[in-house]
Amino acid sequence: MRVVIAGAHGRVGRRLGRLLCARGDSVVGIVPTPEHEAELSSDAADLVVLDLEDTAVDHLAAFVVNADVVVFAAGAEPAGSTPHKDEADRAAALLLADAAEQASVRPYLLMSSMGVEAVAEGRRPEGIDDVFHAYLKAKLAAEDGVRQRPAVDLTVLRPAQLTEDPGTGLVTLGRDLGLGEISRDDVAAVMLALLDSPRPGSVLDVVSGTTPIEKAVADLP
Repeated sequence: MRVVIAGAHGRVGRRLGRLLCARGDSVVGIVPTPEHEAELSSDAADLVVLDLEDTAVDHLAAFVVNADVVVFAAGAEPAGSTPHKDEADRAAALLLADAAEQASVRPYLLMSSMGVEAVAEGRRPEGIDDVFHAYLKAKLAAEDGVRQRPAVDLTVLRPAQLTEDPGTGLVTLGRDLGLGEISRDDVAAVMLALLDSPRPGSVLDVVSGTTPIEKAVADLP
């Protein structure tokens, strides 16, 4: 399998890339700066330095050609600058979708976030700051925008709060799950399983749980 990962330098994207490379898949990792390229030099992925906030779709499509699937694991952290959220989490995701469409690559796996539906239709939940509100809005807009590209088959994964704990390989995967936590190790493993068994059109929450990842994916409707 040839996989293009936007955000290959991120804490989930890099884990996913390593899992894919370890079993012999081909990974094209898109990173924003030469510094990130240097950090990942020991990984087996083929790295491309592209700033998705300042890249033409034709340029990106040239690296997506011949891929079997594209993965969006990029974006800004929930903390940080409010204006940056829309560029990093929405616009960049749509750019990858447009590049995939131009390169005739249909499968698209998008890492989003639990909680995005709380800001749908202009809602503003109590107790969240401006930055996190902007983050959730951008993630939801990315989902909606990519879904509107008819030549792209979108699967959305919405992890719970991410941790650096070692993965357990046990999760709960489905819709409308209660809030919780999940390790980045397990999110990357779930993404790998969804690349092997795509669920186009699905929107899936994932939290730590009691079901082995492969079974959790296999049991999806």
